[in-house]
Amino acid sequence: MMRILARHAFVLPMVLATTAVFAKPSVEPALPSDAEVAAFAQRALDEAVPDPAGPGMAVLVARGDTVLFRGARGMASIELGVALKPDHVFRIGSVTKQFAAALLLALVEDGKAKLDEPLSRFLPDYPNGGAITLRQLLDHTSGVRSYTDLPGYMDEGVRLDRDTKALIAVFKDEKPDFAPGAEWRYNNSGYVLVGAVIEAIGGKPWHEQLQERFLRPLQLAHTRYGDDAAIVPGFVNGYTRGLDGKPARAGYLSMTQPHAAGALVSTVDDLLHWNLALHGGKVLPPEAYRRMTTPQGVAKASHYGFGIERHSLRGQTSLQHGGGIHGFLSSLVYLPDSRLSGVMLRNTDGASPSPLLRRVLAFAVGNPYPDPVEGQPDAGKLDTAQGVYRLDAKTTRTLKLEDGKLVSQRSGGSPFTMVWLGGDRFGFPDSTARLELVRDRKGVVTALRFFPEGDEAETWAREGDLPPPSARVELSAAAKAELAGEYTSSELSLAVLVGEDGRLRVQVPGQPAFELQAQAPRVLRVEAVDATLTFEPDAGPAQRLSLVQGSARFELVRKP
Repeated sequence: MMRILARHAFVLPMVLATTAVFAKPSVEPALPSDAEVAAFAQRALDEAVPDPAGPGMAVLVARGDTVLFRGARGMASIELGVALKPDHVFRIGSVTKQFAAALLLALVEDGKAKLDEPLSRFLPDYPNGGAITLRQLLDHTSGVRSYTDLPGYMDEGVRLDRDTKALIAVFKDEKPDFAPGAEWRYNNSGYVLVGAVIEAIGGKPWHEQLQERFLRPLQLAHTRYGDDAAIVPGFVNGYTRGLDGKPARAGYLSMTQPHAAGALVSTVDDLLHWNLALHGGKVLPPEAYRRMTTPQGVAKASHYGFGIERHSLRGQTSLQHGGGIHGFLSSLVYLPDSRLSGVMLRNTDGASPSPLLRRVLAFAVGNPYPDPVEGQPDAGKLDTAQGVYRLDAKTTRTLKLEDGKLVSQRSGGSPFTMVWLGGDRFGFPDSTARLELVRDRKGVVTALRFFPEGDEAETWAREGDLPPPSARVELSAAAKAELAGEYTSSELSLAVLVGEDGRLRVQVPGQPAFELQAQAPRVLRVEAVDATLTFEPDAGPAQRLSLVQGSARFELVRKP
């Protein structure tokens, strides 16, 4: 989903599902043949990469050690015209976290550390280190401020080479997000500290110890630290989307920056072998593995263990993690009930990689997600669906009809034209998410059931009718120039731009630019992500802006 708010940038968790899990069916579905899985995966890959001359992805699906599909589509180098192959090497971003977590757990098993020991034992000078445990670093409950959220850091700071001590210095004196153990918040700084603890124990860089302990013994020859200066055979170029919507080279970052939170590179084959080793008992003893894959305490509601997220896919447990780093996306999934592995590596950043793997794995377990049906639903029956629906005090969803089709927009999110799945069921494009309309006895829509990942349901109660359309005013060129500039806060930075076509747009680094529509001379809307920007003062060059998106509010000041 497109967005404009806070970014984790080079280390993203996969999209989390919520609420109650469907029970397993009493009758196990018939499994498709290996050939049928391969054919379905190829079709899904072709759909996910419609332009073979642009950036692409490599995908692997296996049952146990039997590979059902291994393929790639797109270009490894657009500039040189080199096509992607399944054995090419990609940055894997946050999937690195499970390697780092497993290494620290192995050192715990060696008796060199304890999960509930304080960070101060290993980093004596770290502020409040006596109150932060290793367990809290591993499951994102430490409260340490994530350095990737610091204002402007993802624009300039990530370009600088820093050793472990210098990287920790970036965030160690920042105000914590919360008291250790009080809440859960995805946190890249925590895994930099995990790497630092590993280095304090072993006296060597974290990635060298990883090579010695796991990568070399498991013969993961293509998995390694992504050193900028190293020549890595088969390493592909990373891309992003430019202002014109076309592929562009991804922005630079020093690979000293992701550290143990996201600095590894790998291949689909190596990640399959890692899955088989980790989940097959070859990496950790049973109790350590159980702790790694079982969310506890305040992390339980967020489904996060140690470098592993625990979710559900078509009634089966799904152990997974995803990653995003400049120019790359990754996803690694394991279904223990059916011993299925799914790996996706992509050489462009942006959209979530999880829907493709979820679709293919659901097909492989014999319980595919519903496909769109031909034709269109009765627009008259959909008329009563138009309105605003509420999930909780902060979150609403608007449904409206446009050209006879149902459009859904979550507060603070982008509008999506739904695809019809039959009856009152609708799916989201390029996603396994879907919704169902709930009607009363008279056929009036009173609520909707939303399935974020296609398996788990939320109920959104109807709150009211559609709001009136937003007013629009035209701004002069001079008025637009007074708003243009760069703005920053402790949580966000963005640029307001006047394009060659004379239109105002707003852009957060690493994201596409969104068009601004003026409701008043100093109040502008971003319809694509349901956000409002209010500029101050009322006349002259703008010096401040307030950004409201959903329930979130940011106050930014203009850079000199």
